[in-house]
Amino acid sequence: MRQLFVTKSLDQILGDAEKPEFRLERSLGVVQLTLLGIGAIIGAGIFATIGTAAAGDAYRPGAGPALILSFVITAVVCGFTALCYAELAAMVPISGSAYTYSYATLGELAAWIIGWDLIIEYAVGNIAVAISWANYFKTFVAGFGIRVPDWASMDYRTAARAIDAATGETVLQSAPHLFGVPIIFNVLAVGIVAALTVLLVWGVKESARFNAVMVVIKIVVLIFFVVVGLYWVEPKNWTPFAPNGWAGISAGAAIVFFAYIGFDAVSTVAEETRDPQKNLPRGIVLSLVVCTVFYIAVALVFTGLISFDDLRQSLASEQAEPLTMALERASGGTMGFAVGIVALGAVVAQTAVLLVFQLGQPRILFSMARDGLLPSFIGRVHPKRRTPHVATILTGIFVATFAGIASVDEMVDLTNIGTLFAFILVCVGLMILRVRDPDRPRPFRVPGGWTWAAGLFVLFAVLIGFAPLPVWGKGVVLAAGALGFAWFRAQIMPILGVLSCLYLIYYLPPTSWLRFAAWLNFGLLIYAAHGSVSSRLTGRAAAASPAAHDRDTATHAAWLYLLGTGLLLATRAFDLALEAYKESGDFAAGVLAAVDGGRWLRPSAFLLTPALLSAGVLVPVVVRRLRRAHVSLAVPLLTPSFVVPMLVVVGLASLTLVYAAAVLLHSLG
Repeated sequence: MRQLFVTKSLDQILGDAEKPEFRLERSLGVVQLTLLGIGAIIGAGIFATIGTAAAGDAYRPGAGPALILSFVITAVVCGFTALCYAELAAMVPISGSAYTYSYATLGELAAWIIGWDLIIEYAVGNIAVAISWANYFKTFVAGFGIRVPDWASMDYRTAARAIDAATGETVLQSAPHLFGVPIIFNVLAVGIVAALTVLLVWGVKESARFNAVMVVIKIVVLIFFVVVGLYWVEPKNWTPFAPNGWAGISAGAAIVFFAYIGFDAVSTVAEETRDPQKNLPRGIVLSLVVCTVFYIAVALVFTGLISFDDLRQSLASEQAEPLTMALERASGGTMGFAVGIVALGAVVAQTAVLLVFQLGQPRILFSMARDGLLPSFIGRVHPKRRTPHVATILTGIFVATFAGIASVDEMVDLTNIGTLFAFILVCVGLMILRVRDPDRPRPFRVPGGWTWAAGLFVLFAVLIGFAPLPVWGKGVVLAAGALGFAWFRAQIMPILGVLSCLYLIYYLPPTSWLRFAAWLNFGLLIYAAHGSVSSRLTGRAAAASPAAHDRDTATHAAWLYLLGTGLLLATRAFDLALEAYKESGDFAAGVLAAVDGGRWLRPSAFLLTPALLSAGVLVPVVVRRLRRAHVSLAVPLLTPSFVVPMLVVVGLASLTLVYAAAVLLHSLG
């Protein structure tokens, strides 16, 4: 199993990046990097999620006016991680972001997992942003009398529910049909992704200039919202300040985390940055600070424009555009021009997010392909433009395809948990690298020591003072905290980064955990079937004995199959337990639900689909590799190294098929 945790040395990572066939153009400075960070951060989060964060939903209490504190908490969480990113980016100025850092610290398997996980943050997150962009753009052009047909701007599920105002039928019924099949396709979402893909293939310098223009526009629009909104603010709307207490503030922080996603995108253009050791840390930290100031100001004005009760009642139908809704409600509909300007800002803001995320994702794929974990053609660089054009085009096709047919439902929570998981690995990776390679020059270093530990402990003590704990409980927590802050003072920032990310994950809906487990299971499947064989570091071509490599990777595939299946079952059990607990309010009922056979027989696509896919792919992969190793090594088949992996994959596949059949029969019955 040691092969799965082999790390790639920093010298080797830096050397690969300097090879002519992989070299990218270095043209970005600190200003462009900061603007790229702002372009990625200020987008759908501030223009869409703050309504849900303030009012709450069926699963989480709302923060109310205390949304300001939610933004502060999330900024602190991201601040810990941003500092870790800054130290790693300055030390390893290579495209690939957290994927590259994990390869150098945690090993190949962890690097693959984090690279696969980052697809959720960038590509899957961008699908949601593209769909949201299409909605805003449709509303914006409607103000000029241009009506985009509903069938050309939504997905099938939404079209089946939405009513066409002109015909009184559902959009699915009124849409044009081809051979009896309704044509439903989000042309707007596909169009914007296609246009930005062309721009990104053209060149990173041109893309950065375009992003800078959009960043200026959306900052001006947010300032406009704050200035105009201040006139209509009613201080009484800030009372009660925290209607749902600390639970509402924490849930709000977990939701608005989506508004902060993007500062790490700065690290993905490390190989296209001038003097990256200095400029990358500055760009990461500056973009986060600027956006936090804007977010707090916008949250203050937003919660002052509309009361908590009105927000809860109106959010169901106006959730997508909370800022324009607040202006309309506060002004009594007399601020039409202001609403239009804010709508324009939303379109521009989300265009910038799409651009930067479409810029970041290909560079992660490019790094993975350069390491052999993805097919080599994905790592090709355009001979003239010096951009990773193949990875950029593939990312564009992936995002555009799903943006054209998918629904935005639950994308935010899935993106949040994937990003938080990536942040955790970055913080852990930094701690490991400090132990493994303490003497490597660090142009930027995350602060620590007695002074920082004492200051952060004071902040921690203030937060505990507001926590819903008895006095003796607060005393115990503070005493344990004092010992922890003192003992881990040198690594205090990355440790707090890990703990704060886990804290926000706790407040995400449990169903998002199951979806995340399904996504990771799919990633483990691809690594076992392809990456473990083609890796430039540990693959078959680099092995001293290809036959022994076949035997070892077959064993690895079997254990990864077991790991992925266990992860799926654990998250599904947690999902069922929490569902029962919410229904009854009884903790014991929740525990019993986790082992209730009737509940397990309910079909779950996020459990069955990855389980069946793993069975269909990994069984033949393991059998083929073991047979090839048996022939080459000329050893008996009835040895543990051959029997154990075969029993694991065949046994798991058989149990999966039996379970799938039971679910099917239960559904039919």
